[in-house]
Amino acid sequence: MAKSIKGAFPVLITPMDQQQEVDWGGLQNNIEYFVEQGVAGICVIGSTGEFVSLTKEERLKICESVIKQVNGRIPVIVGTAAETTKETIEYTQHAESVGADMALIINSYYCHPTEEELYHHYKDINDAVSLPIMLYNNPFTSGVDMSTELMLRIGRECDTITHVKESSGDIRKVRDLTRMGEGFIKTFCGADDMAMESFLVGATGWISVAGNTAPELVTEMFEAVERGDFDKAWQINDRLLPLCRFLEESGKYVQITKRAMEIRGQAGGPSRAPRRGLTADEEDRLNILLDNLEVLSPKQ
Repeated sequence: MAKSIKGAFPVLITPMDQQQEVDWGGLQNNIEYFVEQGVAGICVIGSTGEFVSLTKEERLKICESVIKQVNGRIPVIVGTAAETTKETIEYTQHAESVGADMALIINSYYCHPTEEELYHHYKDINDAVSLPIMLYNNPFTSGVDMSTELMLRIGRECDTITHVKESSGDIRKVRDLTRMGEGFIKTFCGADDMAMESFLVGATGWISVAGNTAPELVTEMFEAVERGDFDKAWQINDRLLPLCRFLEESGKYVQITKRAMEIRGQAGGPSRAPRRGLTADEEDRLNILLDNLEVLSPKQ
């Protein structure tokens, strides 16, 4: 029976050592940490996981090792995007074969395809797999802002495409996709600084960068919305918002998140070049934000 894909899903970093190689032990420890935190599920090999900086072999091994370790305890969404349709199908078929619960697929991010090309890209992927797929619209990283009409058409005509991660920052798209796609498409927030607004217009989940740093808070916030405790949800939103804005506006969301994981005692490490670490000012700002969240574990 397919798992319910709903709630706040941290989109995980790929921890690395000082030689910028994948820290496999750190990845295992991080996975256990998130499972123990009671998150709704996790997403791996996404933008925050530096998927475009990983080799094919690394991507396949991360997918296999995470799914094996989680062993069905929580849902696992795997990023399977690539520049070409053929390669995207290959990654998605692999994720399906090893037991992923869903694939997250952003459009080609260099060739800037037309809407008709995008339709056929997703239709061909749909026809090649049975794995549920979350469409991913993020014009800031892919250079293409898919129209609401296109995403609805894809969802209506492609039976494996059941969800949309909407990261354009246009709350009208979340609203319209949710209402006009009722019965065949569900929406997830993909803009960390608009999570509460997305829930209020019908989003049923959140692929959350901030969830790496504060998994307990993003989980508690979604659960408060679910039970109708909006005062509590807004209080948590207000606590998270400064961090979410820093992540969204900095251009260094990967480096910020990796450093925050280290400060919290989890595996982080550097990002692959050309990404560089935080400046002294950015480090100071991050520490202030984390102190204000009041979620750091006491140091022994």
